Amino acid sequence: MDDEDDPVVEEIPVFLSTTLAENLYLLQYPVKSSNATFDDGQVVNSCVKPINQQIKVDYALNTASKNYDSFKGEQFAIAADGKEKDRQQKPTFRSGTMDKQSFLSSKPIEDINRYMMCVLQDREIHATPLNGIVSMRQMFSYFDKQDTRTKAEQKAEQDADGEEEEAKQVTVKFARTENEKVRKAREKSFNYISKMESEEPWCETFWHAKSSTAAELERQKLFCGSSSRVGTESVLNVGSAEYLDMLISKEKTDRNIDSMLPSRVVCMHKLRQMALVDQIRVILKDAKVLTFQQIMELLPDRSLAADKVLRTLPMAGVLIRGNWVVQSDSIYLEGSVSSINGVPAEQMCKARDYILYRFTQCDKLDRHQLALITQLPTEEIREILCSIAKLNSDRSWSMLLPPNEDFSGTELEISDRQNAFWTARADKFNEMEKSNKRVRKRSARSESKYDTKMSNG
Repeated sequence: MDDEDDPVVEEIPVFLSTTLAENLYLLQYPVKSSNATFDDGQVVNSCVKPINQQIKVDYALNTASKNYDSFKGEQFAIAADGKEKDRQQKPTFRSGTMDKQSFLSSKPIEDINRYMMCVLQDREIHATPLNGIVSMRQMFSYFDKQDTRTKAEQKAEQDADGEEEEAKQVTVKFARTENEKVRKAREKSFNYISKMESEEPWCETFWHAKSSTAAELERQKLFCGSSSRVGTESVLNVGSAEYLDMLISKEKTDRNIDSMLPSRVVCMHKLRQMALVDQIRVILKDAKVLTFQQIMELLPDRSLAADKVLRTLPMAGVLIRGNWVVQSDSIYLEGSVSSINGVPAEQMCKARDYILYRFTQCDKLDRHQLALITQLPTEEIREILCSIAKLNSDRSWSMLLPPNEDFSGTELEISDRQNAFWTARADKFNEMEKSNKRVRKRSARSESKYDTKMSNG
């Protein structure tokens, strides 16, 4: 389309104001109708939790209105605080009737980096970045107080009657040492977030009416001053590519995407920037078992030559009957321990390599037999098998994918190299089998001698 067919009607300058960028919040009231506003509402109390970004606002109710039910209001006050008020606790409704409605905030949007507050005045747009967006919903804490008080009264009556509680069995559980991955998952759980929110104390705040002088002074900070405009114009006087990079920083975008993804998942943009061997390693770790054709389809660059990928594959994976799996040291990093029983990574790698070797020899494996040979707990063996195999109906384990004879037949050179790799390690695996069999026989003889002595005695 030519520029003459789509002329520029008007140019409006846009200015960036950062005076309130760290303290500007947008309050939404999604449960209120579009006609009902709080512009003229009287705020009797307001408080915040700065760390968890929670806001609580109490709006006064017009108890003198003809539409107000006085009897119902008194009933709500009695239900919240009881007939006999506790002097040690702050009353919910000081006047003895429901004279306010409370609103508590929640976060509908976590990532607010793309949202701004804009003001249009004198044919200019002044934009201020937001520090948070919260939804204000009415809270009914007086009902919770009533339920809590009712349960306490019922328990007190039962104790007064002399009823003894039935003895219950207590199970003692010891806390397991958690690693960094488990700790991050726990901190994202609902129970942990709720606990942190409840433990943070409320901070009382001052509420300035919309028409007050203090509110007007704060609104003026939404406009970009003359001194700030000069700096903004010099900063934005760049080319289109640099300007786009300033608006959408790749480093910031990757960090935001990584925070939303699980710990072991890598976004496609970050995967594209990795070396080819690292790309293959990430793909094999996530997909567990893949054919060569599937690896070619999952790589970000579809134009890569097959020969180049074939030369790189042995650096990240091993070939098991025509299918590729990731190397053991990529799963169990040096110096780490397993997540179940804390087995060292070196021992886990040896056990996994032995299981892979066994799959090159036979189609099905028995988990208990593998545990006896590798001297690992059955839980660890199950974790290794789940990463490369599936459980059959006869309780045996077989590879996730069937043997790929086509690849082994066409790529003879790489198949021979992989077979030579497993052949070179076969002697160590056979020695491991023999030594563990001798240990089991010696243990069995010791047990039989012990039983004989016990019977003779």
